[in-house]
Amino acid sequence: MAAAETKASPINLEDCSFLPVLHDIIKCMDKDSQEVHQELNKLKTKLQDTRDMVSSMPGIDVNPEQQQQQLQSLRDQVRTKNELLQKYKSLCMFDIPKA
Repeated sequence: MAAAETKASPINLEDCSFLPVLHDIIKCMDKDSQEVHQELNKLKTKLQDTRDMVSSMPGIDVNPEQQQQQLQSLRDQVRTKNELLQKYKSLCMFDIPKA
């Protein structure tokens, strides 16, 4: 559960978008420009950055069985807490007198 409790920085979806880079590559190819290699290097860099971002995401190392176990444990906790909440609500000391 320690991995689930760690907070990572939020992922900016614009960092994962390859369309602008691909568009620039296509524009360079249409112009027969020498900048195609630079744009391809930008794409490679963006792909590697995205791979690094995905591999650093919390929970990426947890297999589906472990995820199911964690999910069941959390569901059990919620059920128990709801039962306790209902129990405490039913106690008369929480009754609010009507004015």
